[in-house]
Amino acid sequence: MTGPDAQGVSGTASTEHLEYRVAHLRDRLAAGDLGELGVRIEVRGEAVLLTGAVPSARCRDEVRRLAQEELAELPVHYDLVVTDSSSPDHAEDLT
Repeated sequence: MTGPDAQGVSGTASTEHLEYRVAHLRDRLAAGDLGELGVRIEVRGEAVLLTGAVPSARCRDEVRRLAQEELAELPVHYDLVVTDSSSPDHAEDLT
């Protein structure tokens, strides 16, 4: 296939394609083993921004892996915070 749409030159066609890929990533995050709904995905021009809080470093790494699979060849920026809710392994020393 040739023409502007095939090469992504048309802004409308490439934007629709990007929105489709972002929607697919949202579905994978919500439906997968993670069930991660605390991550927001925003399209910023030609780039994608993922923000939010995740419960563990493993979860953060999995979100990044899925984003790289779905959004290959696109600039993706991450602002994912790991919230550790485990109990402390030692007593707090108050002096």
